[in-house]
Amino acid sequence: MAFDYKKEYKEFYMPKSKPEIVEVPKMNYIAVRGVGNPNEEGGAYQTAVGILYAVAYTLKMSYKTEHKIEGFYEYVVPPLEGFWRQDNVEGVDYANKEGFNWISVIRLPEFITEQDFHWAAEAAGKKKKIDCSSAEFLTVDEGLCVQMMHIGSYDEEPATVAVMDGYLSQNGYQNDFNDVRLHHEIYLSDPRKTDAAKWKTVIRHPIKKM
Repeated sequence: MAFDYKKEYKEFYMPKSKPEIVEVPKMNYIAVRGVGNPNEEGGAYQTAVGILYAVAYTLKMSYKTEHKIEGFYEYVVPPLEGFWRQDNVEGVDYANKEGFNWISVIRLPEFITEQDFHWAAEAAGKKKKIDCSSAEFLTVDEGLCVQMMHIGSYDEEPATVAVMDGYLSQNGYQNDFNDVRLHHEIYLSDPRKTDAAKWKTVIRHPIKKM
């Protein structure tokens, strides 16, 4: 059986539909940065997602190539994730999608090195005939966070965020957003195949003690 991060690390990928505090360890990602509305047809965000999956699947299938990765084991490509911020906004203003600064990411297994990543980005670019130069190897150490499963469309997320904020204030915590500690979403549903009312998205915010 291929290693599945969602199943093996349920505390990070399958939270309950109520707030919980979690200490998130350092993780490595394939990342592409950009600005603007993620819903723009053929826009920068959709292009970024295509690059991420091209590199991710090149790494996943590397064992069938001449590039051998030390410590490799078969795994399921982890879900798409995103870190989001807007200038002069704490959290997210969902009405201003054009103002998004985003980092779209897919988690990397621990055995994949930065050198392996660079090989995959080059190989994916040649095979898919796309420019993967915007992809980067990114390490994120989120630390102390609050998270919760959101069920429904992305535009309905403010109601879930309000529940999280209420939980924090009741338990002596507060949000801790800055240039590196960001609003974080993990997408567990394929919006092309699932009704928006059933989309599952993990929402995670950095926090600190009051």
